[in-house]
Amino acid sequence: MSGHSKWHSIKHKKAAADAKRGAAFTRVIKEIVVAARMGGGDPEGNPRLRTAIQAARDVNMPKDNIERAIKKGSGELEGVNYEDFVYEGYGQAGVALMVEGTTDNTNRTSSEIRHTFMKYGGNLGTPGCVGYMFHKRGVIRVSAEGQDEDAVMGAAIEAGADDFETDDDLYRIQTDPAHMETVRGALEAADIKVEASAIENIPDNTVKIEADDARKLMKLIEMIEENDDVSAVWANYEIDDALMTELEAS
Repeated sequence: MSGHSKWHSIKHKKAAADAKRGAAFTRVIKEIVVAARMGGGDPEGNPRLRTAIQAARDVNMPKDNIERAIKKGSGELEGVNYEDFVYEGYGQAGVALMVEGTTDNTNRTSSEIRHTFMKYGGNLGTPGCVGYMFHKRGVIRVSAEGQDEDAVMGAAIEAGADDFETDDDLYRIQTDPAHMETVRGALEAADIKVEASAIENIPDNTVKIEADDARKLMKLIEMIEENDDVSAVWANYEIDDALMTELEAS
């Protein structure tokens, strides 16, 4: 098990809380629709849909919204036809970037993402150009507040977790993607409050970047994340803690 991790998915705090909530709802609804379309509307037989429903609950989405999204995806209700996408490219200092999301218009989204990369100093690459630098992992986040680290770690390991990290005010637990639901369930059964869980792209290696490149990279990632079709941006950079604190405060 490892200790503090300097790598984490960027979550900017500049937007208003209600705008963030609306964006989160939109992205989760898209994921539910796609999951239901691809694997059917029964979460018992559709792991991707189960994960999407849990993500909806994590952001306190009303039950009616979840059920309506499932029905749209399974064809019981008319709705927009969403498709998954993955774009790969490079940011400052050769940092690898993977952009994931869902769209109802591939041409529009492709054009917007390409424009953002060009405008903010990145380079959009060809499919597969950086994907091999990442591997999928189940990631469970638990608030450290009021929860004993040894107790959380012990419960996670016993349930089958592979890695445990302290990341600021969170415990970050990694699992095989197939075991994520089992580990989360075991933690909740032990009265450990889980903040969120998701399948994430974790980089095999990181590139350390300094102040000027870091600021430009943060801006590039921020603007990509502003796109309503984007659900996540993954990057293989490493920044010193002091510089990261400075950037998040700016």
